[in-house]
Amino acid sequence: MLSTEDNQLLTQTGPGTPMGNYLRRYWIPALMAEELPDDGCAPVRIKLLGEDLIAVRGADGKTALVEEFCPHRRVSLFFGRNESSDNSPDGQNGLRCSYHGWKYNLETGACIDMPSEPANSRFKEHIKVVTYPLVLRGDVYWVYMGPAEKQPPVPEFEWTTVSFHRRHVSKRIQHANYFQAMEGGIDSSHVSFLHNDAELWRPDWKRNRRRDHGAIKTDTSPRFFLEPTDYGVLIGARRELEDDRYYWRITPWTSPWYTQIPWNGDDPAGAHAWVPRDDGSCWAWSIDYHPERDLRKEEIDFIKLGLDIHPALQQGTFETIQNAGNNYLQSRALQRWGSMTGIAGITMQDAALQESMGPIVDRNNENLGSSDAAVIGVRKRLLAEIRALQNNPDVVPPGIDPETHHIRSYATALQRDEPWVEATAGARTGLRPIPAGEMTGAGRDGTP
Repeated sequence: MLSTEDNQLLTQTGPGTPMGNYLRRYWIPALMAEELPDDGCAPVRIKLLGEDLIAVRGADGKTALVEEFCPHRRVSLFFGRNESSDNSPDGQNGLRCSYHGWKYNLETGACIDMPSEPANSRFKEHIKVVTYPLVLRGDVYWVYMGPAEKQPPVPEFEWTTVSFHRRHVSKRIQHANYFQAMEGGIDSSHVSFLHNDAELWRPDWKRNRRRDHGAIKTDTSPRFFLEPTDYGVLIGARRELEDDRYYWRITPWTSPWYTQIPWNGDDPAGAHAWVPRDDGSCWAWSIDYHPERDLRKEEIDFIKLGLDIHPALQQGTFETIQNAGNNYLQSRALQRWGSMTGIAGITMQDAALQESMGPIVDRNNENLGSSDAAVIGVRKRLLAEIRALQNNPDVVPPGIDPETHHIRSYATALQRDEPWVEATAGARTGLRPIPAGEMTGAGRDGTP
């Protein structure tokens, strides 16, 4: 259990909150590349960490997140004109409010034209909107919302550095606080129960059922081992096998919200980012990628079915088709047949139960056991890091340095006397970015 104070510390992410200040030290995945498809395209609404924002790609290709509401009369800049220098009365690129014509520079936020005021007025020199820088990497626009002098290098997670043909990225809205969604990603114990029907939804589980992967069903109470790292926590979940071996599912949790699905080395690797929209909902990012080959047609076709970590969405939105309003299309017949939930798809099984806790779960009423060791460990690490930053604003939180991003998850069987960290170190080492001069094939955003 957590005290009410600690629960609030972990779950409140708005401006000025301790966790909000901590999260704003990181580059944050904000938008899919296709959401800003062209120079001068229409602005896009987005909510991040409790802030209402507008994403803009200017006529000159420069991108930024801008506070949504014009400082004049607080109308939404979503309805504004994305002007280029050659179609604007003042001859400048920028975003113009449609109400009274105030116009803003995307890089600085400064008001650069105020046609509703006298020509000799200097009022515009005192007006600006909040802007945050955007960068494109791995088909994702990333935003930095923290102090400019603390801006870190751009992330280098392995999936961001491989060719476009080797990855698939999606995002959806989950109506639960980011922290309870993220905790599911580090909890290897629930897999034995909630996903007991995973062979229906994941081809790799069906292929691997006669291999060591079957230990997930035969040993439902794994023992957890945690190692602190410079990126966060390395989590090992150990299950018994019959032939004097252990089956290990090894998951790195990278601060502040990144999880990886234990990888067998053959099928695409899976990863997640759980980013707060506000305190009651989050952006759930899902990634499938392969570090050594293009995704195969059958793998892409399976992804499009929406049964694994990329669920089907309502057209034109990031809301899932399966949702609380339709009980996630639960089938009681499937549940009677043997499925734990009767809900189709791995991700929607997770989402249904995590959303059922309410927007922010009351952790003061929990009763945690040994199977919750990873959850407890990550909570303790994050609370310690938040307080360290509160005490010293010059502290560099874990997982910011791109050198810590070259890691993978892993699932394997080891002899009982093999040390799990050392024995899997090579398999858990990810690829480093290819220098620009050595690229053999570029992604849509120019990354290798």
